Amino acid sequence: MVKVTLPDESIIEVEEGTRVIDVAKMIGSSLAKNALGGMEDNRVVGLRHPLNKDCRLRILTFEDEDGRRILRHTASHVMAQAVKRLFPGAKLAIGPAIETGFYYDFDIDRPFTPEDFAAIEAEMKKIVEADYPVIREVKTKEEALQFMREKDEPYKVELIEALPDDATITFYTQGEFTDLCAGPHLPSTGMVRAFKLLSVAGAYWRGDEHNKMLQRIYGTAFVRQKDLDDYLNMLEEAKKRDHRKLGKELDLFSIQEEGPGFPFFHPKGMILRNELEDFWKAEHIKRGYQEIKTPIILNEELWHRSGHWDHYKDNMYFTTIDEATYAIKPMNCPGAILVYNTHLHSYRELPIRLAELGLVHRHELSGVLHGLMRVRCFTQDDAHIFMTPEQVRDEILGVIDLADYVYNLFGFDYHVELSTRPENSMGTDEQWNMATDALRDALEAKGINYKVNEGDGAFYGPKIDFHLKDSIGRTWQCGTIQLDFQMPERFDLVYIGPDGEKHRPVMVHRTILGSIERFIGILTEQFAGAFPVWLSPVQVRVIPITDRHKDYAACVLNRIRETGIRADMDDRNEKVGYKIREGEMQKIPYMLIAGDKEVEASGVSVRERKGGDMGCMSLDAFIDMVKEKINTKAID
Repeated sequence: MVKVTLPDESIIEVEEGTRVIDVAKMIGSSLAKNALGGMEDNRVVGLRHPLNKDCRLRILTFEDEDGRRILRHTASHVMAQAVKRLFPGAKLAIGPAIETGFYYDFDIDRPFTPEDFAAIEAEMKKIVEADYPVIREVKTKEEALQFMREKDEPYKVELIEALPDDATITFYTQGEFTDLCAGPHLPSTGMVRAFKLLSVAGAYWRGDEHNKMLQRIYGTAFVRQKDLDDYLNMLEEAKKRDHRKLGKELDLFSIQEEGPGFPFFHPKGMILRNELEDFWKAEHIKRGYQEIKTPIILNEELWHRSGHWDHYKDNMYFTTIDEATYAIKPMNCPGAILVYNTHLHSYRELPIRLAELGLVHRHELSGVLHGLMRVRCFTQDDAHIFMTPEQVRDEILGVIDLADYVYNLFGFDYHVELSTRPENSMGTDEQWNMATDALRDALEAKGINYKVNEGDGAFYGPKIDFHLKDSIGRTWQCGTIQLDFQMPERFDLVYIGPDGEKHRPVMVHRTILGSIERFIGILTEQFAGAFPVWLSPVQVRVIPITDRHKDYAACVLNRIRETGIRADMDDRNEKVGYKIREGEMQKIPYMLIAGDKEVEASGVSVRERKGGDMGCMSLDAFIDMVKEKINTKAID
């Protein structure tokens, strides 16, 4: 018998070799019906996996990330089987599950077409209906190589050749289809009930632009058809909200061929950006931050000292000045450190909070560039806090409070993740443990639920990341708090303590918005271009009904502009209905109609973006209403 400890700490005894699915049935029929796999200790296993030793076990469902991955990985194999049936000459590369679904890379002599998608999906349905058992088999490296060579699958052969000679190599078979895979998978193809192929894109083999370009088919899978339908509806809504489309329609920004990955902000986009940055500056001044500005080009030696040369060189741009090598900064932290080091500080001055809207440049491959979301230059809303060890907890709590305030202001829900030491990092275990414990203690003091991401920290310290959830359910990683014991040592940072001796400060790197450009892209999609009044490039548009109303409309426009409200006038010789529709397309919060009735009443007829016709009101009353929304930064 083996003892199985369940998540509620209860223990059941089962015979050695009992499968995960059988334990699920013991717990309850509903759980067994929804089970997709299991977590044996810290290892994800399939439903047929036998339990041969005492262990902790959690049954995985679609609610668990690992459960979703099992379903979607199986779906990727179903898709690959369908492709091989329809296109026997296609060569298989890799087909993992990803956060939103799955993909599989194929080497095929012609592009996939929409008609191919329909045929592949139809074949996938046949495979699901056949309900083939998915059988796991272990081979030696020699056996695996021989098997894939006989099948003429060169990409699989290359993957196997890279494995150690004594590696345990697993294959999964369903019907006539066998694939190299670490697994786990669902017990049968019939469990892949709701799926959809989404798109095709080019992808270099192993992500190397020097290798052959393959075709990558993306898809997704859910347990229930309703959930798939909801997801597809969300994707359609996301297309309407695409910030690249809205950025062009609203004349906010553009990406030019002369600068791929380097965004151009237009006048309206600059209004939005300046409002956002002014808000950011005001909130930081309230919280005791001091603003700095550091150069975008600094010499090579600095980046060696900071550790970026060893850990980030491939993402950096370089230039030569006076026969010496300089780097365009990918991060702002070394500049803030140099500012701190211009004076010898007393413990009475700490914490010192240095904030910078700093322009950074990072080399991104052209294939991953995506509007404002993935660019090669962006402004990071950085701050670097230098403090005594005793001040760490309060400073982290202060950053958490600021992040919470900002995200709530924009209407975002969010979740928090704690990322620990990666393999390629600096410092001792003791320093990392101390830093990680400090972040964890702050989160627990605030009562914040968080997920641990093992090994996903920065190279100089662990971090807290804030993932925002937008109005249609997508998540975006924006804010971060990184606790750093390494750079203060590498730059020999000190302060004079109460004992008159030199001491080493602790450093926090943090952002709230992350990248200004990316955050504008997120906001554009969050509000579908209908920005809150305080952020809208044009807040009010005045529309005279006829030429004889233009003088009155101009007086209204001037009065509104005197109050600081951003307004314009559409006095073209067009019908009022046409001008209103144009204003609605431009997402302008308020349109004021000026005609005979309004002139006589010395008022305006107000049309609100969401509420429609609000009737006639005095100009002063309208201005007071708009100013209230601007001053309170209302989002409705």
